[in-house]
Amino acid sequence: MSTIGSQNIAAERGPVTNLLMPRYVSLKATEANARRGPSLSHRIDWIFKKKGMPLEIYGEYDNWRRVRDSEGAGGWIHYSLLSGVRSIVVTSSMTNLHRKSNKNSMVLARIEENYIADLGKCVKDWCEIDAGKYDGWVKKTDIWGVAPNEVR
Repeated sequence: MSTIGSQNIAAERGPVTNLLMPRYVSLKATEANARRGPSLSHRIDWIFKKKGMPLEIYGEYDNWRRVRDSEGAGGWIHYSLLSGVRSIVVTSSMTNLHRKSNKNSMVLARIEENYIADLGKCVKDWCEIDAGKYDGWVKKTDIWGVAPNEVR
């Protein structure tokens, strides 16, 4: 168990991959069925249709991963439909994209809510993203797809 600030965080590992859970991945496929359980015989509860969208893995069974999106929708998806490439979704309306990881740095653009971008580095309160024509930094509180204490 690790201590970050005054918060205790248990480092749980997946029983199949031995990777940390929960963890973030992205959708590799253009469409993926989220099932009620970890097999093709289980009912489809949800269909994800946005390639590159971030998903949180919080369960593993055989070749299946239990995932959820930024709104909490999800289910079991076959691991072959997921990618380790990291992405984020903007959760705040008209989020400022800054040149540097500092609220006083130049604003390069404003990004609409629900925009999906590739994730770069993250420091304490900020993450670098690739938002098409612009690369810059956004506050972690304005995005989903990274842990609050994640540094990369």
